[in-house]
Amino acid sequence: MKRACLHSLWLFGALSAMQLAQAAEYALPADGGRIIGQNQTYTVQAGDKNLQTIARRFDSSAMLILEANDTIAPVPRPGTVVTIPMQLILPDTPREGIVINLAELRLYYFPPDKNSVQVYPIGIGQQGLETPVSVTRVSQKIANPTWTPTAGIRARSLAKGIELPPVVPAGPHNPLGQFALRLGIGNGEYLIHGTNAPNSVGLRVSSGCIRMGAPDIEALFDQVSAGTRVTIINEPVKYAVEPDGRHYIEVHRPLAQAVEEDTQRLPIVLTPAIEAQVNQAGDDKGFITRALQRRAGYPVAIPVKNVPTATPKNVLSVNNSAHGKRIIAESTGESVTQ
Repeated sequence: MKRACLHSLWLFGALSAMQLAQAAEYALPADGGRIIGQNQTYTVQAGDKNLQTIARRFDSSAMLILEANDTIAPVPRPGTVVTIPMQLILPDTPREGIVINLAELRLYYFPPDKNSVQVYPIGIGQQGLETPVSVTRVSQKIANPTWTPTAGIRARSLAKGIELPPVVPAGPHNPLGQFALRLGIGNGEYLIHGTNAPNSVGLRVSSGCIRMGAPDIEALFDQVSAGTRVTIINEPVKYAVEPDGRHYIEVHRPLAQAVEEDTQRLPIVLTPAIEAQVNQAGDDKGFITRALQRRAGYPVAIPVKNVPTATPKNVLSVNNSAHGKRIIAESTGESVTQ
């Protein structure tokens, strides 16, 4: 299971007053490549309560940090060096509007007339109430939304001993936060919205909507217009052939269909397109098998015949002084703070 997200992360994810950092914004590679950003390392400080507080420093999620560090404790000891997965492969979809990859719990926004992409962590639908894969549009922008829970949501809550009102007014206790973007799928029940539970970002806990942190949805809401294209995919494996001929693979844990499933061990099958690329290039099959088993959640270079071994990009080391600053990753993969 995605680390039993409905249980374990809530245990160490008490609500924090710390604000989310600004979104990471990356310059798109000038040469048409798909690798952006740069992994960073962070040394856990005494005041870091859990992985969620660390993730918020980088506008990431605890789930992505768990993938990148594999055996890290939910509450790491001060002095622990943590890899923050800030390098990634752009999804293999048109670079237009909003792109959501459910498997990596990330939303990408490509601002029109700008050569950049913004990357945000998201929460998505839980097992049995999955966020649908689709290509749609933003049909409506809603500031200060009210929440009208569906009959199904009210029944599920009542089964847990929680009686929801027919309508929750706008305000600090509204589960939709202060901003919402309605999508043109279904009967309009699917939204990209904020939340009054910031630790639910990065988890599978919604009834199918996409949740974002308060500063993130506000930033996205201000930029997006009605009619913006929204592409929702579910691709745990991303594969890139860079302009210099080097190959990379990025593997995330697949979405579980049941809470008891262990997503570290669920089988992952390469798509026919990726399989064809691997066969044509003569990629190291054993290396790819190990990457599929490890599921690190960030790009790793694949040994390819007649192609020089890729040199990993430098990894930055940051501390609390970088908190709250936006990280701009240039097309070279190097990043700076502003």
